[in-house]
Amino acid sequence: MSVHSTSLEGSFQTSAPGVERFYYDNKIVKLFMYATIFWGVIGMLAGLFASIQLFFPSANLDFAPTTFGRVRPVHTNAVIFAFVGNGIFMGVYYSLQRLCKTRMFSNALSKIHFWGWQLIIVSAALTLFMGYTTGKEYAELEWPIDIAITLIWVVFGINMFGTILKRRESHLYVAIWFYIATWVTVAMLHIVNSFELPVSFMKSYSWYAGVQDALVQWWYGHNAVAFFLTTPYLGLMYYFLPKAANRPVYSYRLSIVHFWALIFIYIWAGPHHLLYTALPDWAQSLGVVFSVMLIAPSWGGMLNGLFTLRGAWDKVREEPILKFMVVAVTCYGMSTFEGPMLSLKNVNAIAHFTDWIVAHVHVGALGWNGFLTFGVIYWLVPKMFKTALYSKKLANTHFWIGTIGIVLYVVPLYWAGFTQSMMWKTFTEEGQLKFQFLETVTNIMPEYMGRSIGGTLYLIGVFIMIYNVVKTIKAGSFVADEAAEAAPLAKVVQAHGKEHWHRWIERKPVQMLVFSLVAVAIGGILELVPTFLIKSNVPTITSVKPYTPLELQGRDIYVREGCYTCHSQMIRPFRDEVARYGEYSKAGEFIYDHPFQWGSKRTGPDLARIGGKYPDSWHYNHMLDPRIMSPGSIMPSYPWLLDNQIDTASTAGKIRAMQTLGVPYAEGYDQQANADLMQQAASIKESLKKDKLNTPANSEIVALIAYLQRVGTDIKAAPKEVAQNK
Repeated sequence: MSVHSTSLEGSFQTSAPGVERFYYDNKIVKLFMYATIFWGVIGMLAGLFASIQLFFPSANLDFAPTTFGRVRPVHTNAVIFAFVGNGIFMGVYYSLQRLCKTRMFSNALSKIHFWGWQLIIVSAALTLFMGYTTGKEYAELEWPIDIAITLIWVVFGINMFGTILKRRESHLYVAIWFYIATWVTVAMLHIVNSFELPVSFMKSYSWYAGVQDALVQWWYGHNAVAFFLTTPYLGLMYYFLPKAANRPVYSYRLSIVHFWALIFIYIWAGPHHLLYTALPDWAQSLGVVFSVMLIAPSWGGMLNGLFTLRGAWDKVREEPILKFMVVAVTCYGMSTFEGPMLSLKNVNAIAHFTDWIVAHVHVGALGWNGFLTFGVIYWLVPKMFKTALYSKKLANTHFWIGTIGIVLYVVPLYWAGFTQSMMWKTFTEEGQLKFQFLETVTNIMPEYMGRSIGGTLYLIGVFIMIYNVVKTIKAGSFVADEAAEAAPLAKVVQAHGKEHWHRWIERKPVQMLVFSLVAVAIGGILELVPTFLIKSNVPTITSVKPYTPLELQGRDIYVREGCYTCHSQMIRPFRDEVARYGEYSKAGEFIYDHPFQWGSKRTGPDLARIGGKYPDSWHYNHMLDPRIMSPGSIMPSYPWLLDNQIDTASTAGKIRAMQTLGVPYAEGYDQQANADLMQQAASIKESLKKDKLNTPANSEIVALIAYLQRVGTDIKAAPKEVAQNK
């Protein structure tokens, strides 16, 4: 006589002695799959829109929420956390249940996780469009959303570990190792990088400043790529690729070496994003060494995936799912070879701040993350809906259009990157810079157009997939609760004979969690702690003073409008950069910058020495319509800055926050700050009036001008170094 529970959650039937019947939850997998597809389209549309803005400035629409500086963070966050994030959860919720031979720990936690994550995504999109941003790439979301992310991540962790702990399979398969490492490392990265001091409900300042903030941010930024875009997808590769090929993983021992080497080495590599900057040389060198070492474990994973298909290449030619997975793993190998190469200083000197980096990122994003996600979706839908894929021909069409799209996307950007760098560095026979910066932008407009064509093709492929998936779903019948049988964990017989040394930890998820945390924490601690504790890493410069209240308000407007997405504030010690921009940047310049604004891409010129270079009227007209002052410019117009008023009600709170962060404003200065603000604003108003520009002293354009006129003026440049600073 079988026993039935009243709820499917944790339910089982005893169908044979020592064997339990239970049910996998496919409902949560389906929800995450639908969200993956939906947000993938939204994120890619935002990216396509942003790419068009780079060669067609009118697409910015002269409307604050649709300018490139706001659309670009929406695109990156939507693709990373909405598309890839939901793709991770889709794959984890499906594979984890089957690897553990049990239903998810809690239906309620699964639903909280799903709806909480979607709410976070919607909140992120709305706030970024509205200009609420921390100004730190890939970590732009303000403090209330950061807290929500932490809570939902904990919910996911409880549900995942609860499932692992009640499993019916003693051995933890390699995919689960990567899921565990992902969870613990992302938690660590998010918490450390999100230390910020709230000023108001949707405004905060990074707890770190300048050099230290840059190191923490790119320790986070690089490892967000490592542990959000890479390790969970390696887990999905180790599960879904063998399933789709119906073959075992090529080498279990290689997967062990791959896993532990990857998570230990990856965490050290962040400083390679900051080569030739004001970051201490020892930290830069550490990042280079570990970045080069990353080739071995990264390619170990790639080869393990590709060799799994040994003897199955006929099947690859026939099955579009395997085609997607092969190209995905190949793109993973390409990008993880290119990354270490870009960390070499001589290569980085050419590539950094150019579109080469954008191309590199998208080989991984479009190829590795995108194609693996598509392959998993094509594999899951027929399984969950108990039917065959509607059309293999359409899936193959999607594959080829998507592949061509990737090529047309990245090749023009590689060409653009080389072109930019070579033009930036070219001198005439007389020793003068040959090209003004704007010429290096207008010269690569065809490449920007080519990138948009590639992105359009890639997106067309996604719509083909959606049609194929919808037709498949309509032809099938969804299995919400999939029946399965397995012996309880206590009754699993170990018949392996002599076990390998690593088997003991593969049966102990808590130890796996602890060891993973130790492996990733070592690198973070040894990089970050000395930078904070050893004063010589950030030498004091006595001429560097805190921002005035008006400059501080202007800086916040600069951050709000996303100016860091196109402009850097970091002059590297290269002949061409010093000749073009002025004296190279020093670590002590940025001690009051919360957050730092060094940037990672120069679509516009560096602004580290912009202060005093142009009159106030130039900045006014430039923000009103950049093409008035720089014909051919692709910069958006910012007419609303002329109408918006400075939020003087927030000034006192911002000064107090800065004092808490160690900025040496005099005690009680918060009460005097607005008076000083209006006095400085009045002087800028009068300066503009002399050039027949009438604007209220309390308009945002005045604050932004004050900030731009201040930037870089604490360090005086030699006159010969600024002759061609345009």
